[in-house]
Amino acid sequence: MPIFEPVFSALNEAGVRYVVVGGLAVVLHGHLRVTSDVDIVLDLEPVSAKKAMEALKKLGLKARAPVDPVAFADPAQRESWIADKGMTVFSLYSTVNPLLILDLFVRAPIPFEELWSRSKTIDLGGVKTRVASIDDLIAMKRAVARPQDLTDIEALEALKKRAAMRDSGA
Repeated sequence: MPIFEPVFSALNEAGVRYVVVGGLAVVLHGHLRVTSDVDIVLDLEPVSAKKAMEALKKLGLKARAPVDPVAFADPAQRESWIADKGMTVFSLYSTVNPLLILDLFVRAPIPFEELWSRSKTIDLGGVKTRVASIDDLIAMKRAVARPQDLTDIEALEALKKRAAMRDSGA
């Protein structure tokens, strides 16, 4: 995960609450698979969202859309993107490392406070990051139901079952 650690460090240092979801979250829970980006749900409260975007801009990340990334912090702007463009994620990329792609949800797929409260903290070699719970990942992937999501659901359910067996001493 070294490619994403600077992102998590920058968000942590800015005091931003976020939760990793999507394929990387599946990997962080223990199922090895390839993923090409990191999906993040940010606390979309305007001050927090602005801090997040400023921290990500300092890393040199740029928006795929022809806008200043700080526009993401404006709730009215995000709602406009949703209504006018059908946007679900706001993508950022690195001009230095083409493998570094972030997709930020423009609207939390699960109310943020619920997602945050059920998330778990994972230490990635000294960089702590919040990762969505297995149950929340399954719910999010069921809602989208692309072929990869269905495969991920099977893997997540198997991880959940193994954890339950381990916790019960079976």
